[in-house]
Amino acid sequence: MGESEAGGAAPEGLRSWIARRMGIAPEGAYYAAGAAAVGVIFAASGAESLGVLILIAAFAIGMFFRDPERNTSAPADAILSAADGKVTDIGAGAPVELKSEGAYLRISVFMSPLDVHVNRAPVAGEIAVVRHTPGEFRAAYSDAASEHNERNLIVIADAAGRRHAMVQVAGYLARRIVCRVRPGAKVARGERVGVIMFGSRVDHYLPAGYRATVAVGERVRAGESVIGELDR
Repeated sequence: MGESEAGGAAPEGLRSWIARRMGIAPEGAYYAAGAAAVGVIFAASGAESLGVLILIAAFAIGMFFRDPERNTSAPADAILSAADGKVTDIGAGAPVELKSEGAYLRISVFMSPLDVHVNRAPVAGEIAVVRHTPGEFRAAYSDAASEHNERNLIVIADAAGRRHAMVQVAGYLARRIVCRVRPGAKVARGERVGVIMFGSRVDHYLPAGYRATVAVGERVRAGESVIGELDR
């Protein structure tokens, strides 16, 4: 079953302490640390081969949940990618929940299991909407995934009142979407807003007046790569 969590801030306590020292997202701390502990126990008890395999698995989990720092020098009104991965689609459209608001420009970014899966705010502003929708787990790169898959909509209103949307879409392997923000919260551009576990995609919805600055097939990085700017 899929699962979505929503919260007003990043997880605190022991999990965050472990995560900071491992350089990974808090959501993966217990998985990686737990697997590493089991591997050490097996290795110390004489089952060296099994212990090594489990330690390798722990390292792989840690790599999946890695959470590097990001910085950008992009203009203040530019829209940044919310996800690491490859641009798979660019075209007119709107989230199902926002179709009454008019047309948006959709830019989809597919995240493979090898990409960083921490999602970041594409613009600065106030969280206007957070809405989780249960659904299926089709391949995240298919067009149907945006309407049929488990997903989480985040709408951010910028300082000019424009509404920007991003949708975290679960994929065939993804079974959990984590959202760290709630309506009314203020976010900075590039701030961490959530995680999708194990292969998925993020659909960006740019409001009227913006144009895409990326092309299909291009690779982007969350919190750094500019994917849209005002069409002056």
